[in-house]
Amino acid sequence: MGLFIWLEHTSFAIWLHESESIFAFPMVLLLHTIGMGLLVGLATVVNLRLLGCIPRVRLAPMLKLFPLMWIGFWINAVTGILLLIADATNKLANPVFYIKLVFVALGVLSIIAIRSQVFRDPRLDKALISSNGKVLAAASLILWASAITAGRLMAYLGPRHAAWMFEILGRHS
Repeated sequence: MGLFIWLEHTSFAIWLHESESIFAFPMVLLLHTIGMGLLVGLATVVNLRLLGCIPRVRLAPMLKLFPLMWIGFWINAVTGILLLIADATNKLANPVFYIKLVFVALGVLSIIAIRSQVFRDPRLDKALISSNGKVLAAASLILWASAITAGRLMAYLGPRHAAWMFEILGRHS
C-alpha cells in the first residue's frame, strides 16, 4: 500500500486531483467517457446486429469497427490509470473496483471472441448468425453493462459500503 500512497502524493497526482484546470481531472474524465463511448458503444452496435435488432445492416463492413473499439479501449486504459493514480488508496481498497476490472476483462474477451468466432466465418452476411454468435453478443452486452454499473457504483460504494453489501449478499445465498 506504500507504493499507492506515494503514487497518490506525487506532484502529478495532486495536480490531477486538486487542480481547477479543465486539463486536469475534468479532461481525464471526458477522455475516459469518450473512450467508453467508442469501446462500448461500437461493441453494442455489433452485438445488437448479431442479435438481429438491425438486420438490414451488413456485418462485413462492421469489421472496420473493431480497430475503433481498440482505440477506445486504449484511451480508457490510459485514462483509467490516471484516474487510479489520482485516488489510488481509495480505489484499490474498494472491492467494487476489482469487480469492475473483472467485467472489463471479460468484456474485452467477449469482443475478441466475437471477432474471431463470428467475423472470421467466410459465410458472413450469407448465413444466419449462429446460436454461439448470439450468446456471445448477449453476454457482451451484459458484461459491458455490468462494467459500467460497477464503475458508477465505485463513486457511491466505498470500501465500508462494499463490505456491507457483500456481507448482506452472503447471508442470502
